[in-house]
Amino acid sequence: MTIALRGAAAVVGVADHHYKRGEAPHGELPMTLEAILAACSDAGVNPHEVDGFVSYAGGGFDGATLGGALGVDDVRWSTMMWGGGGGGVAAAINNANVAIATGQADTVVVYRSMAQEDTGRLGYASYFYGPHYLAHGVGSPAQVCALRTQRLLEHDGVPREALRSLVLAAYRHAQNNPTAAGYGRPLDEAAYDDSRLITEPFHLYDCSRENDGAVALLVVSADRARALRPDAAYLLAGAQGAPGGYSSLIDNDDLYTTAGFAGRGDRPGVADRLWTAAGLGPADVDVTQVYENFSGPAVAALIDHGLAPTGPAAGEVLTCDNLTAGVGDLPVNTSGGNIADSFVNGMGLAVEAVRQIRGTSTNQVDGARTSLFIGGPMAPLVSSTLFGHQDTL
Repeated sequence: MTIALRGAAAVVGVADHHYKRGEAPHGELPMTLEAILAACSDAGVNPHEVDGFVSYAGGGFDGATLGGALGVDDVRWSTMMWGGGGGGVAAAINNANVAIATGQADTVVVYRSMAQEDTGRLGYASYFYGPHYLAHGVGSPAQVCALRTQRLLEHDGVPREALRSLVLAAYRHAQNNPTAAGYGRPLDEAAYDDSRLITEPFHLYDCSRENDGAVALLVVSADRARALRPDAAYLLAGAQGAPGGYSSLIDNDDLYTTAGFAGRGDRPGVADRLWTAAGLGPADVDVTQVYENFSGPAVAALIDHGLAPTGPAAGEVLTCDNLTAGVGDLPVNTSGGNIADSFVNGMGLAVEAVRQIRGTSTNQVDGARTSLFIGGPMAPLVSSTLFGHQDTL
């Protein structure tokens, strides 16, 4: 029996709390609980009704821990998504959709919290990439993603300016978002070009910021969503996969310049499966939030999803104006993204995707009915989620 997932569930409540790195008022557990309560309040749902919990990649707070603290009636679903480096963050939302569609739970919260004081940061790559990198002097995610990005520029011919355009558009969006870290700090081409090199080809502004915070999204069935609010963000499709294998396998991948979403020959990739499940294609997307741990992987992810061409032609599509809401045809990272807004493992991007469906973004895309959320690219496992307004069902 095939379970229909398209439109089976919707996000009805969101919360996105973020602070300067190391300055959170609480540890990760209190922040997680605050975010869940805020998402429930946003949805008009009693927290005692939550019966499903999905965390993304980290944190020791399972359904039993959170359910006990919240005083929920019954914990029926408790999972944590694998896929570090942001790759599985969209899959966490897809997991909630599965729980709802299969009747395993009725009210599922997806969450992530990060606090410097509790768990520090994982910028050193040995935990993730293994000794085969360290033996060659590669010891950080920036260096790992730089290898593929440099290949994207040199072999595929994607112009360096495409990376800069993605960053400049993010900072342009941040100027309209008072909660963004980049708010009041506009960035121009000269400042970007003059910023110090972190690891070729990434300059300072190509790298995502890090901060403390907690994010939660509340997911319920489509029937209940219609009763709760007219602007719910329905889950049209989701996909995940690890086509490049893991560890040394991924770095001997023939498709070395992809972000991990592309298909291989006659084998559909994550992006292909997403479009098939949604019954839609790249041309149907109104706005996109793409996880940019670094600018290069995000550009590759847009190419993998068919939103931009590869090669020199990418520079004609990936311009600052074309990536800006209200100006171009391919608005991307309308809150400022990980680069100019905030970073809680990319979960805030999902909240912004929901805001676009609601019509409440600080950089609203007029008439947005579909909103794509792309998880961390160039990670061993990657994932995507497509949200839609009820008009798309």
